[in-house]
Amino acid sequence: MMSKVIDPQAVFNTDEAKTGYAQELKRTLTFKDLVIFGLITMLPIAPTQVFASVSIVSLGMAPLVYLVGVIAMVFTAYSYSSMSREFPIAGSAYSFVQRGLNPHVGFLTGWIIIMDYLIIPGMLIAFSNLWLSAVFPGVPSLLVILLFAFIITFVNARGISLTRWASYLFLFCQLGLIAIFIICGLKYVLMDGHGMGGFSLAPFYQPGKIDLQLIASAASIAVLGFIGFDAISTLSEETKNPTRTVGPSVVASLCLIGLLFLGQSYMASLAHPNYEDLDPGMGYLDIIKEVGGSELYYAFILIGVLSVGIANALTVQSAISRVIFSMSRDKLLPFSGILSKVHSRYKTPANATIFVGLVSVVVALFLSLDFLAKLVNFGAMTTYMLLNLSVVTHFFLKKKVRDLKGFIRYLICPLIGFGVIAFIWSGFDWTTYAIGFTWLAIGIVFGAIKSKGYKEVPPALGEV
Repeated sequence: MMSKVIDPQAVFNTDEAKTGYAQELKRTLTFKDLVIFGLITMLPIAPTQVFASVSIVSLGMAPLVYLVGVIAMVFTAYSYSSMSREFPIAGSAYSFVQRGLNPHVGFLTGWIIIMDYLIIPGMLIAFSNLWLSAVFPGVPSLLVILLFAFIITFVNARGISLTRWASYLFLFCQLGLIAIFIICGLKYVLMDGHGMGGFSLAPFYQPGKIDLQLIASAASIAVLGFIGFDAISTLSEETKNPTRTVGPSVVASLCLIGLLFLGQSYMASLAHPNYEDLDPGMGYLDIIKEVGGSELYYAFILIGVLSVGIANALTVQSAISRVIFSMSRDKLLPFSGILSKVHSRYKTPANATIFVGLVSVVVALFLSLDFLAKLVNFGAMTTYMLLNLSVVTHFFLKKKVRDLKGFIRYLICPLIGFGVIAFIWSGFDWTTYAIGFTWLAIGIVFGAIKSKGYKEVPPALGEV
């Protein structure tokens, strides 16, 4: 049995004794740090990537789609909040499903998360490379990809504190650009009389156009911007007082990002109501150019390149490296002995971080953005559904918390979260299902081999 090592930087409460792991990572993060980490991971300017596609699919009602996404994610965020208080350890949904639902289902959840988050840093770098090539077409793609991958890997391997300061810088840059866009948009619509010429409910509701399947299909694209709020829970072992800090920060960051997405998409819809002529890839940036001119257009691209390729990729890499570290600590992945090592000086999962950096280069160089987006959405939505079921199983069925508060928090809310996510999940195309279930089938076979027919569980679970 592993002995508990007490970190002198933190005072552990009785909940942390349930984890079954020695404290190896350095605890430095606060509530504010986690909220900013979550905002950067979800990316405040994320509508630049998918707004045009969402607007086209939803027949001009992108803000409505984002509102559905916020509702879906809020209920799921409360589920993460509940589980992070109960199990304040790295690993996020992998650890929560493992302990709340079933160890073997937990492994499969981790397997799905790996498909999801392992490819996101490379996808973000590829996005940045695409945008950068639009401004500086002569810059070699290989050089850009290698440079961005090296920066995020170096910063993450050095420590979460360095990641924190980088997050602050890029967050303020993005919020400044969003504020300028909204101010320019209000002038463009209200004072200059362009676009819709004034405020309107049309971006939220158009009689005769709303169809549930249409909203599901559009939401399955829009939720790409919300993916990442759960990454906060991967930092539980690097957070001061995680049982009181992690959960509220998950909910707070999601609500804040939801307001930012709604504000941007509503302003863009007012400024350019003719969604049919939007370019799916650059449509949002074209609207920015309409309302703010070339200066704002290029500022968004340049800040977007750095925010997506460095800041956003930085936080996502930080999250997935901790999931890989957590699963390797349980000896559930190939080369677990190497990937579970913690850097002796920086107290970070450095080997797992370097591995993710190498994978990011391969992903950015050889896989298409459309293919990657399908993988990410399937993995995230499937993980969220399993997490919601874990809350019901752990608190309502196993622990029998069945008073009025428990009935609402541990049964009704997670079931609503599950239902809304399942609704969005139903909007995927057949290619997404084929790719996702193929990866899941590989995980089922691999899990059976590692657990000797799903009979063995990680040793640490015997201490929980």
